[in-house]
Amino acid sequence: MTLNMKHIPLALALVSGAAAAAELPPLREVAEIDRNMLWAGLAVEVGDECPTIDVKKIKGLSFLWGLKNRASDLGYSDDEIRAYVESDSEELRIRRLGEDYVRAAGFDPKTPEGLCAFGEAEIARGSIIGSFLRSTK
Repeated sequence: MTLNMKHIPLALALVSGAAAAAELPPLREVAEIDRNMLWAGLAVEVGDECPTIDVKKIKGLSFLWGLKNRASDLGYSDDEIRAYVESDSEELRIRRLGEDYVRAAGFDPKTPEGLCAFGEAEIARGSIIGSFLRSTK
């Protein structure tokens, strides 16, 4: 089979598209994705560990779908997104970042009391994390 001249633009588009995809940084290095995954993860952790705070699940799911769509818009494939979200090492890294964030805010990330106080503070200040949480007290 020979390459017809009319196929060259299509071939160039495919090659440049593949090259562009290969140049994307890992999702962990895309701050708008990674940082927002941290906020969502912290909200889930607070909701799981604090008996007086619930997670607004629909809001959280909508937010996560928005992040997935944004990553897709940036050129990441579903497989790349899934690999990032399901990675044990990324989960551990995000967990450590979350613990550091809670500690830096003046709370103990290892106790339900510390996470409850952190969650209440985030709700009170109207942060992204707080927007995913609802106090049940």
